[in-house]
Amino acid sequence: MRAARRSPSPAPNRRRVLLAGGALGLGALLTACGDSGSSASGKNGKGGGGGGSWRFKDDRGKTAATEEHPKNIVAFISAAAALHDYGIECKGVFGPSEPVGGKPNPQAGDLNLKGLTSLGTEWGQFNIEKYAALEPDLLISNMFPAPALWYVPEESTEKIASLAPTVGISVARTSLKEPLKRYTELAASLGANLETERVRAAKARFHRAERTLRKAAEANRGLKVMAMTGTADQMYVAVPDSYCDLNYFKDLGIEFVEGKKSDEWGFWEFLGWENADRYHADLIMIDNRTSALPAKELAKKPTWNKLPAVAAGQTIPWPMEERYSYAGYAPVLERLAAAVEKSKRLKR
Repeated sequence: MRAARRSPSPAPNRRRVLLAGGALGLGALLTACGDSGSSASGKNGKGGGGGGSWRFKDDRGKTAATEEHPKNIVAFISAAAALHDYGIECKGVFGPSEPVGGKPNPQAGDLNLKGLTSLGTEWGQFNIEKYAALEPDLLISNMFPAPALWYVPEESTEKIASLAPTVGISVARTSLKEPLKRYTELAASLGANLETERVRAAKARFHRAERTLRKAAEANRGLKVMAMTGTADQMYVAVPDSYCDLNYFKDLGIEFVEGKKSDEWGFWEFLGWENADRYHADLIMIDNRTSALPAKELAKKPTWNKLPAVAAGQTIPWPMEERYSYAGYAPVLERLAAAVEKSKRLKR
């Protein structure tokens, strides 16, 4: 499947095509949505005010425009979580949001999911009927890489785009600073107040964490860090420059194991579990998404347990789809800095 290699997900068998029956009755819903005008009832925290027109140029170079300020916003789960940190609320979400081990899904941030309509939690589950029923004004998602919108089924892109303008924010092959800036700009365009105590405090915490991580990297030069994910059959080593967070951590001085591109999309090096020891790492960052092999399953792999970093307990969760806000990433930098500070260089 061509789409299966497009993004950071290494597990094409987890991606399902949108069921043909999902569009049943769509015509009537499209008509109703087209006639609704400004009757949408959803409201944003700081961004629901004002009835003027709205425009935003996204990272595809496309300008999304609405005659009235968007109120009914639908977004990929981590995009909705990022906007929430700025006081902008969505009406619907799509993508992984279900609890993990009884705890909130890490991609959902501080969202209260009880008041949100989910269009689907797995790849290919985007429910177009539900989307149309929300009378959407705007859809927002990330791009891994552009121009495809993450978790928006490619075969249904035209139908989905016909309901409301879409915005894509690029989060691949750039520095983390770029999507952080772009989500701030998007939130501001939607009416967010960037001068609230909460927003200012989050940004200040992020910059403190940035300095702490830089110092930790400087004090532990030579420490090799590997970012990875796993499936039942393979271990995948990240290509750091393809991920905005790893790219940024490199700028702060973190020394990464450099996975080699195994396909045209260039996010991973694919390794059979028998070759899990190809690279030496002193600290391993483990993908924390629900699509990745969890720690208890990784522990069943003999070659995984023999890795020096695993044996030494020098591992840390990798929130590779964290929400792109200062509130979201400040704790990520703090945890990584703490892990780097306490990790030791291990014998090969």
